Amino acid sequence: MKFLNMEIDNVTFEEALAQIERMLDSKTGGYVVTPNVDHVIQLEKSEKLCRVYQNAALVLTDGQPLIWISRALGQPIREKISGSDLFPRLCELAAKKQYTMYFFGAAQGVAAEAARKLTAKNPGLKVVGTDSPPYGFEQDPAQLHAALKKITDASPDILVVGLGTPKQEFFLWENREKLEGILGFGIGAGLDFAAGNVRRAPEWMQKAGLEWFYRLCHEPRRLFKRYLVDDMKIFRLVWKYRKTAGD
Repeated sequence: MKFLNMEIDNVTFEEALAQIERMLDSKTGGYVVTPNVDHVIQLEKSEKLCRVYQNAALVLTDGQPLIWISRALGQPIREKISGSDLFPRLCELAAKKQYTMYFFGAAQGVAAEAARKLTAKNPGLKVVGTDSPPYGFEQDPAQLHAALKKITDASPDILVVGLGTPKQEFFLWENREKLEGILGFGIGAGLDFAAGNVRRAPEWMQKAGLEWFYRLCHEPRRLFKRYLVDDMKIFRLVWKYRKTAGD
């Protein structure tokens, strides 16, 4: 479905999981993205990110504000599917179906701690590797090669990438041929949440669309410009694309 400046898969959470399971069983590889308001803003000014989205296996809508916008435009998105909500369900699915996982990203030791906690919570879950690459690794051919080799040597079914947007999406897109047969997910702060390194907003705030406010209160210096300056551009984009929603 056409929504603002992107094409999305307008599916429920359970339908998305069913599609993911089919992709894993067929070993087609690819990657899944979960756009939120910030992604929409970045898509408007980045042709490269647009290409990333156009080539994604699934585009699932993250963020209650986008759900509200879709309803206001008369083309309701059926359900919010955030990367942070999808990640634990992926772990449950992987434990049940014996899909192997690899956690990549976040600060040193975070991916390993997330793996420890998630395997304890999901008996049978097999995390075949973790890696927290140094900042800027993607700009160093040797470091990038080493990171990719670790992943391909482990040969996971599912690659979970927590590098932040757009770095995680660029990583999955630029290296899609080297990651052939592996299904990748960009999950932002999902590894930090799973490791307990960062606390997620209470469920009532998530449902009320206030998760951004919770994060802003906890990380004001880092997130002030993003949430209170850059993301305000969404109102101009809604007006710009108001006649194309659902086409």
